[in-house]
Formats: sequence, C-alpha cells, structure tokens
Amino acid sequence: MRQFSYSRPNTLDAAQRIPEHTRYLAGGTNLIDLMKSDVERPKHVVDLNALSMSQIEERPDGGLRLGALATNADTAAHPLVRERYPLLASAILAGASPQIRNRATNGGNLNQRTRCHYFYDPDMACNKRSPGTGCSAKGGRNRIMAILGTSESCIATFPSDMCVALAALNATVNLTGPEGERTVLLRDYHRLPQDTPWQDNILRTGEIVTSIDLPPLSFASHHTYLKIRDRQSFAFAIVSVAAGLQMEDNTIRKAFIAMGGVGTKPWCVPEAEALLEGKTPSLSLFHGVAERLLQGAVTDRDNAAKLKQAPRVIIRALSQAAAGTPQSQTQKNTF
Repeated sequence: MRQFSYSRPNTLDAAQRIPEHTRYLAGGTNLIDLMKSDVERPKHVVDLNALSMSQIEERPDGGLRLGALATNADTAAHPLVRERYPLLASAILAGASPQIRNRATNGGNLNQRTRCHYFYDPDMACNKRSPGTGCSAKGGRNRIMAILGTSESCIATFPSDMCVALAALNATVNLTGPEGERTVLLRDYHRLPQDTPWQDNILRTGEIVTSIDLPPLSFASHHTYLKIRDRQSFAFAIVSVAAGLQMEDNTIRKAFIAMGGVGTKPWCVPEAEALLEGKTPSLSLFHGVAERLLQGAVTDRDNAAKLKQAPRVIIRALSQAAAGTPQSQTQKNTF
C-alpha cells in the first residue's frame, strides 16, 4: 500500500481546493481497484460523500435531475426513473452486480476508467496509464477492445452501461469547479483517445460532477437496452445498444441510439438516428442504420467478430423498440 493523505470536506468549495495528484472518492468501486493494482497512485484522496449530491428530483421542464452521489441501485429503483426512463433503469441493472450497484455512484459511473486488462497491468505498455509507452492491446489479446473511435495510441473500450443509456437519452452533465459552473452534453463528455488517451473526459482540474439532467422524453414501450456479453451477470458488454423511438401511427418521428462495447466512448451517430426519422420500421431500414453506425470501424486481430455481431444486435434492438417489446428474448419481426 502506498501512503496517501485523506480528507472529507463538507462543502463543494473545500472539495475543489485540491493539491496535485489528488483523486476524488465516491463509491470507490473503480478507484480502490486501481489503487490496489498500483495503477492509480494518488498522494491525496478527497472523499465526496459528505456533500449533498444524492437527490433525485423532478425538473420544471418535466425532466429529471440525478444527483452525482446517488447510487446506481437507488437510481434504477427510483419510481420516477422506472416510470419515465425505463431505458436507463434497464441499462443500470444490466451492469456490474447488485453489491457494486449498491455502492457505485452516478458521477463515478461517468468517470470510471477502462477495464482493458493491459491498462490494469503496470508491467504492460499502455498509453492511457503511462503516456508514450505504447499500446499492448494492438496486436495482442484484444477480443474485448473497441472497433470505433480508436487511434494508433489506444483501442481500449469504454465500459459503462449506464452511460450508453444516458447518451441515447441526450442527458446533460452539470459540473462545478474553480472556474465556475458549466453544463455539457453527455455525448460530448468523454474524449476520443486520439494522441492523448490518458484524457478520458473533459473535466478540468478541481472540477466535480454534481448532477445529471434527463430531458423530458417519452418512448412509452418503444425502447430497449440490449446487451450481448459472455455471461448473464457481472460481465462487460461485447456489444450493447440503447434505443428509444418516438412512434406515431407506425412511423418513427424521433430516434435515439447509442452503442456500448464497441467504442472508446459511448458511441452515437446523429446521421444514423436521422435515417430513421419519418420512416416506417423495416428490416431494410435497420440494416442501413447499422451500416451507418458502424461506418469507419477498424478491427485488430481478435475483435473482428464484433463487426459481425454488431449489425445483428443493432437490428434486433431497433426491432424490439419499434415493436414495443423491450428486452424481449423471443420477439419476432412483424414488419
């Protein structure tokens, strides 16, 4: 165990006045693992749990505000989330285990780091962990690695289920820091690796996620979160799709899609969503959407299977959403 100092401030101002090499602690389900693996080596840890950021409350516009310190379990079980945003509840319940969901927080979920096994091994080259050392995943055992948004520096997959649903829902993230408050779209919150893969997101020094806002969207039953993984629980996605459709007289008026398991961040393509709008659901339409979502995919050794699996998952998820049969395991195409 490496030595570090610890503080538990009770105001946001105090939490933002941090020394160098500080990490924030919420549920600890990611940070503590990384410290045990000697990947994270903070000199100071700031515990945020004394701050009042765990509320889940309605917004004046009919949307919902999720506190950053609300646990994943409490969020998925909240009556307003289950009633208005079942897509989000489904995605959260598809992730991790009940024990982890009881500790993990919404803000921590946004800021979790990749589960790439090379990143977790300090003896392996990893640009995300040690800039400039290389990427052992390229040409290595990379079945779980990303095929979209990758670069020469990094092909690590973004691991969250919750963030995929938040991206599909067009959520916004509220931040506060030494330079004041700001709000960013969840779709813009995470960075592509490019030449700086160690920069996972757009957070500035001392900046803290305070809450997440969900817009007033209504899909009725026309939504699904479909996750393909190696086992039924406590496994990360090989391919996942969050889809929500606003339907009217068997016509798709508005479409929202995000993918997980395939990208270096939650993967959204507005042009693919636009292809669905004003159209009648059909398999040929969904095939075209899948092609657009996967445009630019690059495979490397072991992860080529994702490029074959992903279109099937996209088509099945859109079929479920259009038919109003979320998470159905036996749903048949009716168009």
